[in-house]
Amino acid sequence: MPETVLQLRKANIYQGQSLVLREVDITVQRSEFVYLVGKTGTGKSSLLKTLYGELELREGEGMVAGYDLKTLTWKTVPFLRRTIGIVFQDFQLLTDRNVMENLMFVLEATGWKNRKQMEEKINDVLAKVGLRTKGFKFPFELSGGEQQRVDIARALLNSPKLILADEPTGNLDPETSEEIMQLLFQICRDYGTAIVMATHDYSVIRKFPARTIRTESGRVMDHVTISTK
Repeated sequence: MPETVLQLRKANIYQGQSLVLREVDITVQRSEFVYLVGKTGTGKSSLLKTLYGELELREGEGMVAGYDLKTLTWKTVPFLRRTIGIVFQDFQLLTDRNVMENLMFVLEATGWKNRKQMEEKINDVLAKVGLRTKGFKFPFELSGGEQQRVDIARALLNSPKLILADEPTGNLDPETSEEIMQLLFQICRDYGTAIVMATHDYSVIRKFPARTIRTESGRVMDHVTISTK
């Protein structure tokens, strides 16, 4: 049986007091790659924020990496985020620390204690994203593509079953975007990690086709087809 890592059933997604998406039904299995598309303001970000516990799920059912979204509290949200990876468009790296220290900060914040194991884990994820020799570089010394790779390495630190990626190629040129997409698909294939990626870049979807979900008119439509024109 495939392992379900994300499931929403008749979920209503709110932003403040506004209902932005209604009766959302989504299931994502381990190793699955899913695009999330939709015009600005149609609820993509609100959906992602609900999945990683920034917005409360008030109505319907939701499960992410074994956590019930309806019963999350400010105490349990950090535990949910330890079991998933989050990749941002703007990298959100600490500019006053080198790559190694950025990743060490995350491990310390998520309860790791053994220094040797932490260093081994950091070397492991940097190797996975092709940055084995860049641990002592500061973010300003890296290209945009390298910074995004660090962001992906950070998302891999706690061996997540699910990565939520919010416009991860949004600030990158086409060639670098392609490299990042190849890396994400490789992670999905080699490590069984499910990836849900919000994007506006339909050229990426055409080049790397996968199941696509669209937010539109307050609804979520699954398995939509993106025009190849």
